[in-house]
Amino acid sequence: MNSQAPAIPAPGPGNSGPLRRPRILLLAESANPKLFSVALIGWSFARALAKVADVHLVAELRNQGDIEAAGTTGMQFTPIDNRRWQGLAWRVAKVLRGGTTLGWSTYSALATLAYPAFERRVWRQFGARIRGGEFDAVHRIAPNAPVTPSLLATRCARVGVPFVLGPLNGGVPWPKEFAYLRRAEREWLSYVRGLSRYLPGYTATRRDSAALLVGARFAWREMPEKYHDKCVFLPENAIDADRFPRQERPEFREPLRVAFVGRLVPLKGVDMLVEAAAPLARAGRLKLDIIGDGPELPRLKQLVAELKIGESVEFPGWVEHTKLAARLSQAHVFGFPSVREFGGGVVLEAMALGLVPVVVDYGGPAELILPGTGYALPLTSRTEVIRGMAERFAALLADPLELAAMARRAQEHVFQNYTWDAKARQMLEIYAWVAGQRNKPDWGMPFGFGTGIAGPAKHTID
Repeated sequence: MNSQAPAIPAPGPGNSGPLRRPRILLLAESANPKLFSVALIGWSFARALAKVADVHLVAELRNQGDIEAAGTTGMQFTPIDNRRWQGLAWRVAKVLRGGTTLGWSTYSALATLAYPAFERRVWRQFGARIRGGEFDAVHRIAPNAPVTPSLLATRCARVGVPFVLGPLNGGVPWPKEFAYLRRAEREWLSYVRGLSRYLPGYTATRRDSAALLVGARFAWREMPEKYHDKCVFLPENAIDADRFPRQERPEFREPLRVAFVGRLVPLKGVDMLVEAAAPLARAGRLKLDIIGDGPELPRLKQLVAELKIGESVEFPGWVEHTKLAARLSQAHVFGFPSVREFGGGVVLEAMALGLVPVVVDYGGPAELILPGTGYALPLTSRTEVIRGMAERFAALLADPLELAAMARRAQEHVFQNYTWDAKARQMLEIYAWVAGQRNKPDWGMPFGFGTGIAGPAKHTID
């Protein structure tokens, strides 16, 4: 790694002047450019950071082929073989979950038990280099589950190398109004999630980390108060500006086009979206595009038939991520009534394309929406959520000028705060902070509030 790389400008909150390229050992066990969720986040983080830092990415061996096919320009890459333990966790979880689409907490719990073997192998390979001062910081991006301990935090603290953990996200409690969906999702382990704080290394990880990045307010509240001085609020998601470029929206013409993207599982609440859209869909004034697949698909198709709106609803299945922008850009509104969502990166992708999001005010998606850029509806009863979404669709249909204004503000918010290049600049501030070169950064909670983008309040977050 080149420790003498030229300085790059990166002014931060209350700071100014250039920052030098830090040398970062980046741990992202699941990083993979061809997958989604945490795996894609880990890869996207690495690729963006490589533009502004000397990055050495460490990921599991199973991802090597996809990473090398995508190219590792600007970074070094080392695969670690932990397939034995990860494979065992996956196979056992598949049996306990009855498949791979439900009961995600079961797999997360087993993966947490398998992860320490990965870090032990990392220390065997990189311990001497960490002790020798070859890296300015060690940063674990993935796994991002708050309950997963990191044994390297203590080892790095002992040798004086800052350990950065996160962004952490997860642990969103099941809303009491939708407790029946917990059973439908087979989330049995969520009832005893609190026991995770007794895992070996849980406390030491927080005590010995130099920075704890929290991706949502639930993660912040779950962090013991004595560690809040180490916490920086930083959502884990961002958009690939090449795949989701900013573009001018055409003048609005009916029908109002509403899109959903995601797994078709009970917690996503797609049945509520269908019922909310039905009155306008029957009148020919709304079209609904449900992009995704999963065990709920047959039930959703049956619901569409019962509501007699088949001509207004499409089920294209999964759309390749490289082609998703072209499909999504045909819509005006992004309907996403998931009742238990940690991050919600797809909401950012939709906003980048100029779709106005309509979500429920619970978990990650609502925290991505500034006032005036979309709607976060109160999470009350199922009936009230459906009514609220239907009212928002009707209001936007009746006021195309407001629809267009909100779309522009949504795009501005995303491209100012939530591109991967912006995320890399934000991380530079954090690395400089743990190195004692900058004040602790603060971008607001929720992230981006106070930027001046927002218009009249359309949001329910307090």
